[in-house]
Amino acid sequence: MVKPFVDPESFLPLTPAVFHLLLALADGERHGYGIMQEVAASTDGQIKMGPGTLYGTIKRLLEAQLIEESDARPDPALDDERRRYYRLTGLGEKVVRAEAQRYAGIVAVAQGKRLLGKPRPA
Repeated sequence: MVKPFVDPESFLPLTPAVFHLLLALADGERHGYGIMQEVAASTDGQIKMGPGTLYGTIKRLLEAQLIEESDARPDPALDDERRRYYRLTGLGEKVVRAEAQRYAGIVAVAQGKRLLGKPRPA
């Protein structure tokens, strides 16, 4: 069955929680706690995603088919079998890419207004 085309931009703008979760999965599969750790690390601790936010967001992203649960498992000796691993779907990758491009456009506007980099002379 052919899936109907879904415009990735129809999901925009993303909430910060959704954007950071998708970013955390952009370079590979992760389990829930690994996603929390990646979000904290990539934001220098500025964003700390608690379990309620994390798993509520995962549930919504699964329903929207932006992420999926992975069947692949690491070496059982190195992992807890209860962990669930998640990865981006093709649509999820397109959506996070579109949001990153949207942010890049916002940054370009801020740079044009000289709001980033050196402060404006008083």
